[in-house]
Amino acid sequence: MTDQTQSISSVAPAAKARAKSPFSLSRLPDAVTGWLLSLPLALVLFFFLVLPIAMIVVVSFWGATEFSIYPAFQFDNYEFLLTSPVTYQVFFNTVKYALITWAITLVIGFTVAYFLAFHVRTLTWQIILFLLCTIPFWTSNIIRMISWIPFLGRNGIANSTLISMGVIDEPLEWLLFSDFSVILAFVHLYTLFMVVPIFNTMMRIDRSLIEAAYDNGASGLQTLTNVIIPLTKPGIMIGSIFVVTLVMGDFITVRFMSGSQKANVGRLISNDIALLQYPSAAATAVILLITVLLVISILLRYVDIRKEL
Repeated sequence: MTDQTQSISSVAPAAKARAKSPFSLSRLPDAVTGWLLSLPLALVLFFFLVLPIAMIVVVSFWGATEFSIYPAFQFDNYEFLLTSPVTYQVFFNTVKYALITWAITLVIGFTVAYFLAFHVRTLTWQIILFLLCTIPFWTSNIIRMISWIPFLGRNGIANSTLISMGVIDEPLEWLLFSDFSVILAFVHLYTLFMVVPIFNTMMRIDRSLIEAAYDNGASGLQTLTNVIIPLTKPGIMIGSIFVVTLVMGDFITVRFMSGSQKANVGRLISNDIALLQYPSAAATAVILLITVLLVISILLRYVDIRKEL
């Protein structure tokens, strides 16, 4: 009894001190406490996301000469971009690469995720096969891109094999330094960004729903289209956002795999920066950012991914 009294008497002053402390979060309203807890992350996002974007927007209205840039508020950069046919051609190429890559990665990513989630029974094999999908990410993007050049070249492995098999009589020129090679590299680089969210969503599907569909006479295709795909929409949307934004912002892949014969918006920005035309590059970046945000807003209209996150 004496020990309990001593312990209570030792804890009571500390509790009173905490209660009297002006810095105790428990004395603040819940709304104020939430804002204080989110303040560090808000500061990080402000200094490393909002502030750089705001600086890019400001610089996009500046002027530039061959040797310098000067602060101003003018629409010359946007007027030049929006009236130039080159800009529309470059944006068309960017959207084309994004859509084709998205479609191919969606088919491959959904197939791989479906196989891992529903046809691999043990968790150990799921982990092993999933790790095999991540092996290409153990090397840099540039090395993975360059590895396609000796394979797709005029005298590369692909053409040599096809000629030796008698499928073709002369090398195929369009295998390398073309839209085909660019899209192939994009698919190689970004398919995993589609596999991961779809697989994560499929693993959360209640297997009793699939069994109930089969019990009610649904075929495999009906179960896929009416049960699995609707429940996998959040993962599909997350993967789509990853792939589309990465492809639209990429520039090094187009440069290497097209032999500098093709261009996208990322390459346009890179070229302006190399020529020290920062206001023009900033204006192009702002237009690209608006385009990406519009694409994301369209994707978010089909599914609420906040439930998935």
